[in-house]
Amino acid sequence: MSEISPVAFYLFAGMALAFSVLTVLKKNPVASAFSLVIVFFSFAGIYALLGAHLVATMQILVYAGAIMVLFVFVVMLLNSDSPSFDFRRSPLIFRFAAGLVCFAMFVLFVKVFRETGPSPSVGPFTSAAVEAAGGNTRVISELMFSEYILPFELTSILLLAGIVGSVALAKRHGSAEKASSKKGVSSVSSR
Repeated sequence: MSEISPVAFYLFAGMALAFSVLTVLKKNPVASAFSLVIVFFSFAGIYALLGAHLVATMQILVYAGAIMVLFVFVVMLLNSDSPSFDFRRSPLIFRFAAGLVCFAMFVLFVKVFRETGPSPSVGPFTSAAVEAAGGNTRVISELMFSEYILPFELTSILLLAGIVGSVALAKRHGSAEKASSKKGVSSVSSR
């Protein structure tokens, strides 16, 4: 494995951090979702730098493609244009506590990162064993569709349930609006 370029790594990592912050701070949910797409592309760039081209491709296809389309579809279907939480209107003690928790998590992350050395290859998936088995793509696909088939299928069912639930909520919300508009029209026509 060749050395990765620190400039490219810091570029992708900086983009991921900046757009992660924008994802949280944006008021419009669709704009927030598109910021998250940039985060997913940044992660895909980091995976590509590490030589994990299959994971980079899957990151783009699955997360930046399918999952984000699902998120945007649900947001637009539920017609959620107004933000549900405004951090600036929250009490000062809540803002201080949230900042303190974020700072503590950051300090803990830095401490763990500095104390943890590079992990040795553990288990049967060393670089030589993966190459002998046919490469990353073959090993991942064999594991995904044999040993981990249940979590894979459960994830599919979970996504399907999310889609069905969002459609059911949108239909119920739409019928309530139609009923209230019909009621308003009938009261106007009776006058």
